[in-house]
Amino acid sequence: MSTLLEGSRITALYHYPEHSIAWPLLSAHEYPWEALDGIKAYILSLGATLSEEEYTRIGEDVWVAKTARVAASASLNGPCIICADAEIRQGAFIRGSAIVGAGAVVGNSTELKNCILFDGVQVPHFNYVGDSILGYRSHMGAGAITSNVKSDKSLVKIRYGEECLETGRKKVGAMLGDLVEVGCNSVLNPGTVIGRETNVYPLSSVRGYVPASCIYKTAECVVKKH
Repeated sequence: MSTLLEGSRITALYHYPEHSIAWPLLSAHEYPWEALDGIKAYILSLGATLSEEEYTRIGEDVWVAKTARVAASASLNGPCIICADAEIRQGAFIRGSAIVGAGAVVGNSTELKNCILFDGVQVPHFNYVGDSILGYRSHMGAGAITSNVKSDKSLVKIRYGEECLETGRKKVGAMLGDLVEVGCNSVLNPGTVIGRETNVYPLSSVRGYVPASCIYKTAECVVKKH
């Protein structure tokens, strides 16, 4: 059995379907990056059905839950959906095609683009999240970013040892499983997939697949949690 093929599946990474309004989109695919092209259309379709008692439509194709807190200095561009009790802090920049889950935090100078944040996700300080999916209650420390395009602009491949999985996409950021912790100032290189409940040390440069329930210290030192 292929560790990469099995561990990268949506069903392996995300065990809380009730904690994302994007689950109908995700569940239609086998691997999370396959859903990236459909985020924009999904938001437009779902947004039109959201209750006016629970959501306010502001600007063009921006739906914000009435219980969400959005700072006056935040920039929200559609299409996007901000779910109940989410917090969008000062200076946050949502470029569009973004779903921010219930209770999630998008902080100062954090930029989102074409991404899904499950409920409870925290990207609270100087983060960039592009072409990525962050699982339930995952957290990116201050300055941690996703890099979504290779320097040579070639199609992104996901690797684990000798295994290789083609995405067929030029832009793939990071796919974080549920309850992943990413340390401060880490870079998640294009096509990074991190399994559920794994911790990444600060100042890490991560690429490829990292198994679930591990501690990523360096590329050469990834240990299972006790």
